[in-house]
Amino acid sequence: MSILATLPIDPVLFGGFLLTAVAVIVSPGPDTVLILRYSLSSGHRVGLATVLGVQLGLVVHTTLAVAGISLLIASSPLLFKSVAVLGAAYLFWLGLQGMVGDGVISVDNEQTSISEGRAIRDAILCNILNPKVIILFLALFPNFIDTSRDDASMQLLFLAVVLIIINVLWQAPMAWAAQAARRLLTTPSVNRAVSRASGIILIGFAVLMIYEHVMT
Repeated sequence: MSILATLPIDPVLFGGFLLTAVAVIVSPGPDTVLILRYSLSSGHRVGLATVLGVQLGLVVHTTLAVAGISLLIASSPLLFKSVAVLGAAYLFWLGLQGMVGDGVISVDNEQTSISEGRAIRDAILCNILNPKVIILFLALFPNFIDTSRDDASMQLLFLAVVLIIINVLWQAPMAWAAQAARRLLTTPSVNRAVSRASGIILIGFAVLMIYEHVMT
């Protein structure tokens, strides 16, 4: 029996989903910036904790999608805009941390500046408060579900698991690679520049989020 024949989804649809998912995942977003930022500041263990937090955020989105709550949020302009505002405010707060003082990125061989618990928390909130991820589950996933079958929820769960696996395969090596760049941050000027740059990018995502999902 072919492996493709055992998939809980049409093989052709699955192939299209893989290509689309990879394109979406490798496109830089707030999650990517946060992973790089915390990996650079505190090493690969904290970076991998951030990756874990992102995946836990996707698990939350999957649960909400299966329960129909994501559709409820997306169909209510007030709820959707509220999520967008909360997400933008959180990204702005994270970005602001890198813009004030000496910057949040601090390399210390004896003590990390970011705890693994905080990294997981920030990544979860960054992911679940991102309206683009809600749109991803509502706009992308339905295109690859065979509606002629009765197991739409199982197909959705399968696609979500695949998405998380691809995400880990992309983000985990990114966290490890960032570890090698930490030695550059021992230079105060580089440290501040990276901190400011990550802060500006996160604030930029916050502004874009408000513009795309609240102002328009």
